[in-house]
Amino acid sequence: MNGILRCSRYAFGPNRLHYCGPEANTELKDYINNSKDSGLSHLLKQFQTLYPYLQSIAHANGIDDYFNDKVVEAYWLGNNLLENIGKPKFHSFLVDELQIKKRLPFKEFRWLEEKISRGAVPHHSFHVMNIWRRTGNMDVPHTLESMDECRVSAGVVKEVAGPDIIVEYEPLILESGRLALGAPLKRKLSRRLESEYDIEQMRAGETVSMHWGIPCEVITKIQAETLRKYTMRNIAFANLTI
Repeated sequence: MNGILRCSRYAFGPNRLHYCGPEANTELKDYINNSKDSGLSHLLKQFQTLYPYLQSIAHANGIDDYFNDKVVEAYWLGNNLLENIGKPKFHSFLVDELQIKKRLPFKEFRWLEEKISRGAVPHHSFHVMNIWRRTGNMDVPHTLESMDECRVSAGVVKEVAGPDIIVEYEPLILESGRLALGAPLKRKLSRRLESEYDIEQMRAGETVSMHWGIPCEVITKIQAETLRKYTMRNIAFANLTI
């Protein structure tokens, strides 16, 4: 799967709910289901938070293609490209590109700077859990429930029944005033992206990534472990200031 198509699968969930990106969900879905790159890059460039993050990761690693598959994987799941982004670059990206300093109270931005000094990297879960506000089409504070939906999580497929799958995943919970991953529980997801083989031929025992209730792709054990590693790191950062 190429990077543009892969990225569009993760972007589809929040775009379907009108949270991020242009009002073009039907068009986005048609491109995905027909596995066509044409037009996808134009739509994805309109995601106000996603696209700048991809640009930042690519620039820091000397990659010209912002939709390079490894760049896309770094942002949504995590990989070694994230570790090549220095603290000054990440700080200037949040200030200059995302204008986060203007959108947060002074105290909250200072907290963010402290986390960068401690080694935060531009993984999707860092933005979700540590910037507090949903910065796409809805400039409102996150709730526990919206953070759990907005972060990319991994679930093990337990049952496949037509368009629906049952997965077991670790939910984001609040325990004694701190964020944590809770005991595994089951949830039902609908396969809304019909054409890709890995989604259509999904089997019990495989691991799938999910975003806003949409199964995005079948991932490997290593990818799932990497996603969990960055998720846990960013939960720990969030707990410094809860």
